[in-house]
Amino acid sequence: MAGEAQDKNWPLPKFYFMVDWGSTTNIPFQEVSGLNIEAQPIPYRHGNSPVFSEINMPGIVKNSNVTMKKGVFANDNSFWDWYNKIKMNTIERQNVVIKLMDEGGNPTMTWTLLNAWPTKISSTDLKSNANEVAVESIEIMHEGLTIANG
Repeated sequence: MAGEAQDKNWPLPKFYFMVDWGSTTNIPFQEVSGLNIEAQPIPYRHGNSPVFSEINMPGIVKNSNVTMKKGVFANDNSFWDWYNKIKMNTIERQNVVIKLMDEGGNPTMTWTLLNAWPTKISSTDLKSNANEVAVESIEIMHEGLTIANG
């Protein structure tokens, strides 16, 4: 009925998000993918089990690589600068925070990638007959994913 209070329990749209890493905040990314975490199963059967089958136990946690894509801007080499800090056995690890925002610009869900470092950088493809924005991507590894709401 018109005029009644609306239910505020709606799924969140995924197009308004911000990414922070290190001292750099609000990096304008076009896409973030790979926010996955998985516990690898360990099949197990103890010796005195009356059941003739295995059970599965949770094992080592496997973190997926996270891929982030953004437009190429003049004088912006932030991906390359971070990647070039990889030296023999030394890496600059940073926490990366991905925030899903509400309509007021407040974070509603936050993913934090712990001790992240770049493992792959892909530059844009170049086409003389295309009318598209140049997009570069970075793939990062991390040592843990935490999720917070609100």
